[in-house]
Amino acid sequence: MVAQLENPALSPTSSPLYPVEGLVQVFTCSHRSFFTNVMAQALRIAGQGTPVLVVQFLKGGINQGHKHPIQLGQHLDWIRCDLPRYIDTPQLDEAENQSLHQLWQHTQQVVLEGKYSLVVLDELSLAINFGLIGLEEVLALLDQRPTHVDIILTGPEMPPSLLDVADQITQVRRSDRP
Repeated sequence: MVAQLENPALSPTSSPLYPVEGLVQVFTCSHRSFFTNVMAQALRIAGQGTPVLVVQFLKGGINQGHKHPIQLGQHLDWIRCDLPRYIDTPQLDEAENQSLHQLWQHTQQVVLEGKYSLVVLDELSLAINFGLIGLEEVLALLDQRPTHVDIILTGPEMPPSLLDVADQITQVRRSDRP
């Protein structure tokens, strides 16, 4: 992951000496204990002064929603669905479906605006596999994002078309060795 630090010596109108291209990274695993690694990366980059957004599509329970992000430090915003529970099934009621849809729309908007240099889309593969977020919409977002924006996708059973567009794939496995 290339940390994209803002250099105050450069004026906002000057172009960089070399173009910085954002990466699409995939973190996938059959079990669900690898988010700490992704969060550590997000915190490290935010600590360097780079704006970071973490979006958890299937987590709820804190009545947060995209209008009330948790701010971890000055440069890391963390948002979840405005739901009273964690989504673990594709069957959602109307309010849950609307909350997830609003979070996805907000996420697309801020990515396309280039507001954040790193965006973590946590458990995105589960949301896609449940049929809650369209795979074609995700692929279009990755294709249309500003070139400087890094995207991290997480979740088990990542769709092959997302693996095909990824610049880096990290598969976390459990070892049978003691």
